[in-house]
Order: sequence, then structure tokens, then C-alpha cells
Amino acid sequence: MIDLKALRDNPEAVRASQRARGEDEAVVDALLSADERRRAAVARADALRGEQKAFGKQVGRARGEEREALLARGKELSAEVKAAEAEQSAAEAELAELHRAIPNVVHPDAPEGGEDDYAVLKHVGTAREFDFEPRDHLDLGTRLGAIDMERGAKVSGSRFYFLTGVGARLELALLNMAVAQATAAGFDLMITPTLVRPEIMAGTGFLGAHASEVYRLEADDLYLVGTSEVPLAGYHADEILDGEKRYAGWSSCYRREAGSYGKDTRGIIRVHQFNKVEMFSYVRPEDAEAEHARLLAWEEEMLAKVEVPYRVIDTAAGDLGTSAARKFDCEAWIPTQQAYRELTSTSNCTTFQARRLNVRHRDENGKPQIAATLNGTLATTRWIVAILENHQQADGSVVVPEALRPFLGLDVLKPN
Repeated sequence: MIDLKALRDNPEAVRASQRARGEDEAVVDALLSADERRRAAVARADALRGEQKAFGKQVGRARGEEREALLARGKELSAEVKAAEAEQSAAEAELAELHRAIPNVVHPDAPEGGEDDYAVLKHVGTAREFDFEPRDHLDLGTRLGAIDMERGAKVSGSRFYFLTGVGARLELALLNMAVAQATAAGFDLMITPTLVRPEIMAGTGFLGAHASEVYRLEADDLYLVGTSEVPLAGYHADEILDGEKRYAGWSSCYRREAGSYGKDTRGIIRVHQFNKVEMFSYVRPEDAEAEHARLLAWEEEMLAKVEVPYRVIDTAAGDLGTSAARKFDCEAWIPTQQAYRELTSTSNCTTFQARRLNVRHRDENGKPQIAATLNGTLATTRWIVAILENHQQADGSVVVPEALRPFLGLDVLKPN
């Protein structure tokens, strides 16, 4: 949730954020009004409770007819307190509903617009020129005995797959290389739950505009996560932290891909299940922007190890998730698509998630304050697409990037 004090101090900044996202800015004024009603209701209920307490002492000292009159007034006052508390409860419920309806305030430097209005910050590497007709990742993966889409569909339906033989080994090598980098950088490794309770999923902001992307197990009232960001955000819910925390979460991830009918139906670019190593940081709010830059640098360090050309983009406000104030994506060049496709994403969620989940840190005076949370991808199954296509040879073999060889135990992947 956004900071209500910041909203009161500068409502125009929140209105501007809503406009940049393409969202309704009228909800900002509705939230301000609800906040005023709640504060007025709290003040009235507190005043009446104070009056009731003082009145009780007065009754205790009274005698005879005066006491009877005071007791009658006491009943009226008790009813007024009950009504005021009901009004306070209703005002708080209205405020909570509106408060959760507003996404995080967009960073002022994030581009305005929608999905296609990103800003390219830089390009790294040069697209390879092939002296043969390059094969796509599925053709390569099939020849290598690495990917089996046909049996994936037979067993689980469309957008499912098996990674087989060297494909399975390649993914494990890639994820283990990510783990090695993360732990060397000071991240604590976690293998996280992939089922979470509704309050944790809601706390991370995934049950608003993006609820259609999430798998729900209704019988158990649990959700399948689309990223280990979710359980890692909930890990310290209702806690006060001693200093900053950095975790690297390894998990399977599940996404319904609702609304993507007909998009990327070939291969493993857009699938319902994949594996990922995700970085997650808890820091002081004033350190969040610097941490965001560090997460991006760690992502780029990992991309350099797999030796693929990529670009970094600053995601437009209208394409940000509910919790993100700013997001940088690293997109690798995919030769057969002649396009860049996302491999990593890092988001600065400021205090939005931590406020929902009640995660705090102690300031320099020892007073609890809301923490900031950030996340960033370090490796996923989709990276296999970029590795296979960019490092393929004319005979259908694939040269393994040098940094990956110690984790895979192979220099070249050869067709069966």
C-alpha cells in the first residue's frame, strides 16, 4: 500500500502516478475523503469513550435520584459509543478497500505510456551474423534431445514441456551458476514454498490487476506462486528486521498466461511452469534506489556469463506491476525472432509490499519503520532459448558458454 502520510502531503504526486499508469485518478480523492472520514470517526469514538470513562466515575459518586438520572444518561452514552465504534469500523473498512486499490507510486523518472513505450537504456554485445540459416530453440532442443514439447502436451496440456537429457542438465547448470554468483555476493539461499496463503499473495500485490495470471487451489485456499518473490516477501511478515536482508530463492513458478492465446505457442518462451532463481532484498527505504542499481548489475553480471547480446530497458509506467515503482528489464537477442525477449526483470517496490505485510526495520533511533523490498531475476528456464539460439553451430550443435562449462561438465552440446 502507498504511504497515507505521503498522500496527504502531496496528493498530486499520486494523481500523476495514476495518470502515468493509465489508471483512474479519481480514486485518489476518494481515498483522501475516506481517510478524513476514518480520522473523524476515530476522533469521535475516542472522545465518546473518554467521556464514558469520566462519566463512570461520576456515577460512582452519585446517590439517589441523581444516580438514577446518570445511569439513564449512561445507557444513552453507551449506545452513542457503540454507534461511533460501528461508524469507525465501517470507515476503516472503506479506507482499507480504497487503500489497496491504488498501485505503488511510479518513480518520476520512469517513462510514461504502455507496453511499447519503454526507454532503452543501453545495448550490450552485438547480434551474431550467421553464415547458415539458424534454427530456433525448439528445433535445436529437439535435435539435442533436450526439449520434448509433444509429450509435455500429452501429459499436461499446451504450454507444458519436458526438459530431457542435456536440457535438464543445462537448466540445473544454469540455475546452479546463478546460485554460486548469488551466494558469493552475500545472498542467503532459499528453496521456497510454491503454495502460499491468500494474505501473502495479496500482500505482494499479485491479486489485483494480475489476479488472472495466478493459479488458485480453491479447495485448500492456497495459491501457486509465479515467482519466489511472493514467499520471500512473506518470509518476514509481521517482523522487525535487524539490518538489511538479501535472499536468493530457487523455486518452480506457475503462471496461467491468461490473455496470451496465440502468443509464443512454439517452444518454451511462454509456458505455464518454469524454474527460476530470484534475488530479493529488504533494505531501508532511503537505500532502495542504490539497491535497485545493484540488482541490475548482478543480473548483467550473470548475462555476461552466458555471452548473449542484450539490452536494458526502463519499463513504462503503464506496464508496471501493481507493486513496482520502477522496473528494469534485460532482454536478450533471439536470432530467429530478430527481436529482444525478456530474460531478467528487477523491480523497486519501495515500501508498498512491506506496508501490506507489516515488515519493519529499526531506524537510527531504534524506532520501527516500514522497510523497502526489491526483487530481481538471476536465471530462468527461458534463458535456455537465448543460449541455444545464440551459440548454435551449422551442424546443430551448441557451444556451451565458457563460464557455464564447469557447472555442466560439457563444452559442446551435440545432436543425437
